[in-house]
Amino acid sequence: MPTEEHAQRGLRGGRMEAFSDGVFAIAITLLVLDLEVPGDTGEGLLRGLLEQWPSYLAYVVSFATVGAVWLGHLAVTGFLHHADVWLLRLNLLLLLLVAALSFPTRLLAGGIASEGDARVATVTYGIVLLAVAGALSTLWRYAVRQGLVHPDARDADVRRLTRALRPGLAGYVAMILLGLVLPLVAVLGYLVVAVAYLVPLRAIRPAQGNLSGRGRSTGATAYCPPCRRPPTRTPRHRTGPPGPCWPSSAPR
Repeated sequence: MPTEEHAQRGLRGGRMEAFSDGVFAIAITLLVLDLEVPGDTGEGLLRGLLEQWPSYLAYVVSFATVGAVWLGHLAVTGFLHHADVWLLRLNLLLLLLVAALSFPTRLLAGGIASEGDARVATVTYGIVLLAVAGALSTLWRYAVRQGLVHPDARDADVRRLTRALRPGLAGYVAMILLGLVLPLVAVLGYLVVAVAYLVPLRAIRPAQGNLSGRGRSTGATAYCPPCRRPPTRTPRHRTGPPGPCWPSSAPR
């Protein structure tokens, strides 16, 4: 039976995910507040709607981006066995950037149609997207490096998620540079990068049969970073460099 200590630890892990989902939900909802009904300009409602195309474009790109990051975060937390205080801090950093995305979205909507401001707005927007993607990738790499991933997770699935998070960083860097020359094309490129995140991430999930008994916690359970398994006296798992799972008498 689970002890009271285990229940408390699991509650903390659940609270981290619940809080994160709440921030994602609020951030993605705030994006729609920038869409306004056109005022009476005397030129007709249709013309007024068409003139707001920068706001529609910025909304779609940001919505797709937040959705992609949320799917990535869902995949990361799905592999976690437990968390530590630094993982929680990295998670807060990611949420800080996601929550702030409405500001560069508004900046992009207001500047993309202006020849003088389009480059500044596009590059600023891209830098924020790059920071968000970098924070998500750092969160996952830290979890793997510190042995926070569930020990029953398949190595192939772990590598797949690592590969799925990597191309977005290079894509955003390329689009930021492109934004200095062709701002509108770069914005469409940001959308392509978000869609490229969405497609593979939705298919990456831990094997539920293997992880059905997992417990989430913020406890300081010692795990072996090289092999992502709890320390044991028998050398059952010998991948990577020697770790705590190797007995002192085992050949190295």
